Amino acid sequence: MIRRRICRASAVAPGTCGELAQGMINGTHFLITCPIDMYSAATVEISHGDGAIRGPEDSPKASRAVQATLEFLGETGLEVRLSLDSRLPRGKGMASSTADVAAAIGATSAALGQELSSAQLAEIALGVEPSDGVMFPDIAMFDHREGRIARSLGRSPPMRVLVLDFGGIVDTLEFNQIDRLSVLGQLELRMVEAVALIEDGIRNGDPRSIGRGATISALANRQVLFNPYLESTLELAAQTSAVGVNVAHSGTVIGMLFTDDAPAVEKATVLARQQLPDLQWLRHSRIVRGGVKLS
Repeated sequence: MIRRRICRASAVAPGTCGELAQGMINGTHFLITCPIDMYSAATVEISHGDGAIRGPEDSPKASRAVQATLEFLGETGLEVRLSLDSRLPRGKGMASSTADVAAAIGATSAALGQELSSAQLAEIALGVEPSDGVMFPDIAMFDHREGRIARSLGRSPPMRVLVLDFGGIVDTLEFNQIDRLSVLGQLELRMVEAVALIEDGIRNGDPRSIGRGATISALANRQVLFNPYLESTLELAAQTSAVGVNVAHSGTVIGMLFTDDAPAVEKATVLARQQLPDLQWLRHSRIVRGGVKLS
């Protein structure tokens, strides 16, 4: 039987270099996003059919997001073909799943002529899995488990990040199933300080304040998920003009944060290759605005 295509749309969502901060304040989990110029793109083709969602076999969460979007919009009797194009590696803490999910939601709603708010996108995404806040504009503070905190902090000043990975993967779903309330509670005062510095840096356009806050959170996170390469990265940051470091709080990547100074990042790139023998790959990126955009 020939299916008649009735609509088609594409959307993109950014990945991240970990988070600028992540922890718990007043009993609520939160993260502060670090969106970068690496994206996931989703395209959906919708036709009248049997209600099947046909997407990439290795991206079941994105297919579930399409189904959840149809249910949210009250649509039935539609067949959807989903395709994804992403350069974001999986299991590294770069929001690869969230970017896929957010882009799939955005493409599905756009194809049906509906415009969802960032809060609605987040609601649907959280129904699929704990999610990063990349669907929110600019830099966002977001409760990645229950959505009780969801607000944009404003646009980052121009900043660059050298993304470093030393191998390994972290299963985010498995990671989030472990009870870490006690240790997160012990780190709360440091999280309050980190958030205040990051908010101040965004408000005043000060990358150094953002870098200090991110570094506090990265160091605190050693008690949650130990990264054996953080110390050597901090030593390298001290040799360059990096304003701080950040980590994937439930992943493997580490970021060296810089002002909008390309030569400084290129120098750090050379030194990283010389001084970090276990380094598997690195990428020079920019911090960008968050949000799902049609393409």
